Amino acid sequence: MSITKESELIGMKKISEVVGTTLKLMREYAKVGMSTKELDEYGGNILKSYGAKSAPYEAYGFPGYSCISVNEEVAHGIPSEKKILKEGDLINIDVSAELNGFWSDNGGSFVLGKDIHNHQPLVDASKQILYKAIQNIKGGVKISEIGYLIETEAKKSGFKVIKNLAGHGVGRSLHEEPDNILNYRVRTNRKRFKKNTTVAIETFISTNSTIAVGLNDGWTLVGNKGGYVTQHEQTILITDNSPVILTESNGIWN
Repeated sequence: MSITKESELIGMKKISEVVGTTLKLMREYAKVGMSTKELDEYGGNILKSYGAKSAPYEAYGFPGYSCISVNEEVAHGIPSEKKILKEGDLINIDVSAELNGFWSDNGGSFVLGKDIHNHQPLVDASKQILYKAIQNIKGGVKISEIGYLIETEAKKSGFKVIKNLAGHGVGRSLHEEPDNILNYRVRTNRKRFKKNTTVAIETFISTNSTIAVGLNDGWTLVGNKGGYVTQHEQTILITDNSPVILTESNGIWN
């Protein structure tokens, strides 16, 4: 959305702090032996305590308050009592919500407990690439150039990117223009980032796959060539200089 008055900025800051804090607390709450359903309900209760509503549930009827993807799942993993977290699991939590007509989105991948499967390099690459991408965004910068930066940095780290998942505008709804902030360069995309707009920037860094494909449950996405994928996401306000990271309360870079 385009921020045109102080009340809009306050609204976006408020909901962004809520989803950021919820993500941070969920990450800290996750334990070996816990079901993803329990973790999701914990996050849902935090959102409710702020008076916020789960965005995927409200906007799409998603069967959970947050998307929790484990190991080979790329995104949109459904919380389940049958899915029990184990030592060394690669977990992604994506939290988005609405409060007082404003929407914000953030996510992060992490290794649960000891990194017995060596997922940490993929997690670190995703975090560092997102940070670098965001620091290069300001009003007037081509969206395709940020996609080029993300893919180039992924290749330098020995990884790939998922090409059919993307960041997006956010604010008055969960997905707004610009709707395709991709992790690679599309030369025909002439769109530029606009000052005073809010967008969700997210990395999808992969070991093997380049396309996310849907499972029969209608939600869960996995890679077309297997392997693992990490995602990190922040909602930001674009300026003439470095963006304001509205969801920084998530602590994903700490």
